[in-house]
Amino acid sequence: MERRRGLSQTHLIFIGMLAGLIIGFAFPGLGTKLEPLSTIFIRLVKTIIVPIIFATLVVGIAGHADLKAVGRMGIKAIVYFEIVTTLALFLGLVVVNITKPGVGIQLGSAGDLQGLSTAKHMTIREIVINIFPENFFDSAARGDVLEVVVFTILFAIALSLIKEKKKPIIEFCEALAETMFKYTNIVMRFAPIGVGAAIAVVVASKGMNVLLNLCLLIASFYGAIVVFLLAVLLPAALVFKVPIKKFISAVKEPAVIAFSTSSSEAALPKAMENMEAIGVPRRVVSFVIPTGYSFNLDGTTIYLSLASIFAAQAAGIELGFSQQLIIGFTLIFASKGAAGVPRASLVVLAGTLASFGLPVEAVAVILGVDTVMDMGRTAVNVTGNCLATVVVAKWEGVFGEKEVPDMETEPQDDDETLREASL
Repeated sequence: MERRRGLSQTHLIFIGMLAGLIIGFAFPGLGTKLEPLSTIFIRLVKTIIVPIIFATLVVGIAGHADLKAVGRMGIKAIVYFEIVTTLALFLGLVVVNITKPGVGIQLGSAGDLQGLSTAKHMTIREIVINIFPENFFDSAARGDVLEVVVFTILFAIALSLIKEKKKPIIEFCEALAETMFKYTNIVMRFAPIGVGAAIAVVVASKGMNVLLNLCLLIASFYGAIVVFLLAVLLPAALVFKVPIKKFISAVKEPAVIAFSTSSSEAALPKAMENMEAIGVPRRVVSFVIPTGYSFNLDGTTIYLSLASIFAAQAAGIELGFSQQLIIGFTLIFASKGAAGVPRASLVVLAGTLASFGLPVEAVAVILGVDTVMDMGRTAVNVTGNCLATVVVAKWEGVFGEKEVPDMETEPQDDDETLREASL
């Protein structure tokens, strides 16, 4: 309906963001009262994540007998993730050493951390153990994407080994996946309202001054993001001959949703649907994007590397580049075990700073502007994972292999189907 009026879903979301900004600034009392609308939208989207990951991964793995191809795709995805994430780490360190946003900052008391400083910092052993689910339904209820992915991969491999008897389960998962994509389309009609409410709440609760406080830190972070997009992701797209215009058109809506809600989960269903729509086979999308949510957090990596050295600068502690690299790689590895944790980046940052003897009080300073930076890092995480699916599909030589339904005409197709059924 919106498209017939000349407004795409993305345009409506931008209008919602603008309306939320105006309401939050001009009517802060009303803005804070809109929080339930944002919460409802995110809760609705979260209901999609587990069934859509489970269904698409099962079909993608068990529906294709070549398990070696699945393993090969997984290795290529991990290699790409680690290369890009390492580049993001180096970029964050270079930017923070050039701009020095922490120099001259007065650290507050640790009492402002709201319990983050006492968060348990997991060891490498605990992180590895926690990758494997103890109870699938518990992992699903907690929204732990990595545990859900690990269980589903093992389930799908087991299913592929039973040959004929797997057919009913695969057909059920195919029907479930299609249903969840339709469910996503329904929920996304509420996106402009939910996104606008989220922006209104941020502006109303933090005030426009949040953009002025620690402006050098914010500018350094967003500057690093721009450089990362132009110097890392764009060259990667060109090397693998990704159709740039088509990709940007497909990624802009999930990226806007991620930016405005500060939630990668809110953007996941639409990101999966849009990547499939531009020619990435479902088996690639269903594996790469959920896995990337734990292993390919480009925006989070830039943020953590910048924030950790910011803490050292604020405390007047000189760190050599080798020391900074050790801290940075520790943060990268620790962040892979923090999926599903509220304010996961801050929890990881607080625990790592304490482990290296750096002032945890810096987290309290960052907390004041974390919302502004969280929006940017979440959008980059989603964009990076979307690009990863296209890169892996190109690398595997399967991009555009399968015809996919055109999202632009889905509502019309549904109407035609109903008319045919009535006849």
